[in-house]
Amino acid sequence: MKVTIIHGSPRKGNTYRATQIFKDELAKRGGIEFTELSMPQAIPEFCVGCQVCLGNPREKCPHERYVTPVLDAILDADALIIGSPHYGATSMPAGLKNFFDHLDFLTLTVAPRAEMFRKKAFIITTGTGSKSVIRTIAGCLKNWGVNRVYSTGFRMLTDKWDKLSEPKLAKVENSLKKKAGKFYLAKKRRPHLSTVFMYHISKIILKNFAGAETYSYKYWDANDWFRKRPF
Repeated sequence: MKVTIIHGSPRKGNTYRATQIFKDELAKRGGIEFTELSMPQAIPEFCVGCQVCLGNPREKCPHERYVTPVLDAILDADALIIGSPHYGATSMPAGLKNFFDHLDFLTLTVAPRAEMFRKKAFIITTGTGSKSVIRTIAGCLKNWGVNRVYSTGFRMLTDKWDKLSEPKLAKVENSLKKKAGKFYLAKKRRPHLSTVFMYHISKIILKNFAGAETYSYKYWDANDWFRKRPF
């Protein structure tokens, strides 16, 4: 199994430590190949909102040289792990938001990739705003068509992992290890209802309102997705 890990912050703090415990537990199962990318290093240029990738092949993106290796690592993986601390009470780090902005063309209304519908993903986050961060990231992944999205979040009440009490640390580690084991065994299932709903809504929008000359319409038509579902 190939697993691509996206670290949402360059700071190797609580979320990074939690992600490494999850990764190490997966590695014990054997036969896993990991690729790790850190934001913003992997995509150092911020999305400028030009929307070129929403109406043209994504290679037209002005930051294509950064986006392509990241996209390749995602498409080549069987599973994704997104590690994100919460910033600003409810937000993901800017580097991770920039990552999702650059890959916005993967959403169902534009040019989703068939590979995404066969993937599973796990979100790991720490901080008081974990639920909000998980909800936002999960929404992005589901709009990409990711088959199943799992998550866990921890309120650490300290920005130093080593300051956690031994009982708290043991509880966090045991939880991560248990969930890593379940994630390893998780099989492909029916897509999320939200993904199915978005597919049908996107088909209606593109077929009836976008116009046959638009990039998205041509992309869907070339993949025969107006006639059959990609999942």
